[in-house]
Amino acid sequence: MSILPIYAVLEQLQQTLSKNNNAVLIAPPGAGKTTVVPLELVNERWLKGKKIIMLEPRRLAAKNAAVWMSHQLSEPVGNTIGYRMRMDNHVSAKTKIEVVTEAVLTRIIQNDPELSAYGLIIFDEFHERNLQADLGLALCLDIQDNLRDDLKLLVMSATLEAERVSIILGDAPVIQSEGRSYPVEIYYSSPSPRQKLEQTVVKSILYALEQHSGSILVFLPGVREIKTVETMLLNTGLKGNISACPLYGNLSRDFTNHS
Repeated sequence: MSILPIYAVLEQLQQTLSKNNNAVLIAPPGAGKTTVVPLELVNERWLKGKKIIMLEPRRLAAKNAAVWMSHQLSEPVGNTIGYRMRMDNHVSAKTKIEVVTEAVLTRIIQNDPELSAYGLIIFDEFHERNLQADLGLALCLDIQDNLRDDLKLLVMSATLEAERVSIILGDAPVIQSEGRSYPVEIYYSSPSPRQKLEQTVVKSILYALEQHSGSILVFLPGVREIKTVETMLLNTGLKGNISACPLYGNLSRDFTNHS
C-alpha cells in the first residue's frame, strides 16, 4: 500500500501545533489530509484529552470521512470517530473526533460558548468559502482571544491563498504538502447541436470504454442529469464487469451496485 503524501509533513504539522495555536495546511486532493490528519493529532499531548471537531462543507463528505476513519480503526461510526449534522447524529461518550457540517459548529458554540470539550477545530476544504465557515472561524477566533487561549485552529485546503488566511489567523505558520502528478491527455469532442447533453455524455463514455481501460469519472450539472445518464448507460447493456455508480450529495449510504 502506497504512503499518502500528507505523511511527509505530519511531523512538521505536529510540531507546529505544539508551539502555535493556529496553522494553515495546504494539500492537494488525494494527499490524505481529511482522513489522516485528525487521526494523527487526536492523541497529541497538547490536546490534554479534549476532542477534535472537523468541519466539512457537505453532508456526504462529512459522513464519508467519519466512515473511512472508523474503518481505519476497525470500529463502527460513533465510537472514536463520529459525525453530526442536521437530523443525523452519530456520536457517543467515546467519541474523540467529531466530523460536522459547518452550521453544526455554530449550534455547538451556542450551547458551549467556550468550546470547553474541544481542543482543536479543523476547518477542512476551506477554499469552498461560504458564510457558515467564515462565521465559524470568526467565532473560534473570538473564543481564542477572550475565553480560551489554549484552543487551537487548523485551516486545511487543497487550493487557497494561504498567506491571506495566515494573516487572519495571526500570521499562522503555513505548511505545504506535495501531491502526486499523473500524466494527462486531453481529447475534445464537439457536441452535436441536435443532441441533448446526456446523449453526448453517454456517447463519449461508450467511446472511452472502447478505446481505454480503467475507470471513468464523469461530472454532470445535477442529480437529474446524473440519473438520466445512469439510466441510459444501463439501457445500453454495459459489457463485462462495468458498473454505473451515481454519486451526489443526498445519496443514501446504502449504495446499490449496478451492472
